[in-house]
Amino acid sequence: MDIAEKIEEIKVLTRKARTSGKSIGFVPTMGALHAGHVSLIEAACSRTDYVVVSIFVNPVQFSPGEDLENYPRTLEDDRAKCQSAGADLIFVPSVKEMYPDKLQSWVEVEGQLTENLCGKSRPGHFRGVTTVCAKLFNIVMPDIAFFGRKDAQQAAVLKKMVKDLNMPLQLQVCPIIREKSGLAMSSRNKYLSDKERQDAAVLYQSLVKCREMVDSGTRNARLLVDTMRKMISNVDGAEIDYIQIVDPDTLEDVDTVEKQAMAALAVKIGPARLIDNIMLNVSAAG
Repeated sequence: MDIAEKIEEIKVLTRKARTSGKSIGFVPTMGALHAGHVSLIEAACSRTDYVVVSIFVNPVQFSPGEDLENYPRTLEDDRAKCQSAGADLIFVPSVKEMYPDKLQSWVEVEGQLTENLCGKSRPGHFRGVTTVCAKLFNIVMPDIAFFGRKDAQQAAVLKKMVKDLNMPLQLQVCPIIREKSGLAMSSRNKYLSDKERQDAAVLYQSLVKCREMVDSGTRNARLLVDTMRKMISNVDGAEIDYIQIVDPDTLEDVDTVEKQAMAALAVKIGPARLIDNIMLNVSAAG
């Protein structure tokens, strides 16, 4: 497994792989890798011949007052996980390497995709995500890029960017990997104490309850949201950012679950802002 810190190094190595006829898979991360990331690397290995993992804590997607400085950085452990999962190349650029000059060019997806859900409380976040991903896609030039469904809004935004800008790659969205309690795996779970980690299990429990209600015939989105809100509010110290039922493609709020929809939430437990979601499928419910 190769490790590179410079953009030109990455271009040379990926060009060599491409000219030898290998397809390129790409897993962009901010490090602090967990089993969810490992599943993405393994998926990339199963579908492509040469797998690149980037590890870069991207400053331009953090708003003022967020956890940029405290974001977990575990590079040695990350390297071991990448190698064990079968990655061929790790790209670990510095901020100066990615942004050598003051950034004056941005890639931005407008509308509900970035304004709803996390976009309400994290202004500028998705502009930072789309800009860095556009840069990384141009550097690595992958055939397929792999993302986790936990970050469903991010995946929807990036799919729109790739489609609108005719970028020559596919996006593969992979299943959420969960802890035994149901808590979605996240690098920010490292912030949680044992008690907070136990409390955080209520997020998935509320989503499962929502899906059970839909399967039993409940269609009113407000009733579904109110039920989840009550469950989560029973946890001392839980701060709800949002709980919403949305169209999974447009991310527009829905009043009635008629076909497929997505229940999505963001809740702060202790120092960690946690997100999760679950698909609601009326046709599957009969």
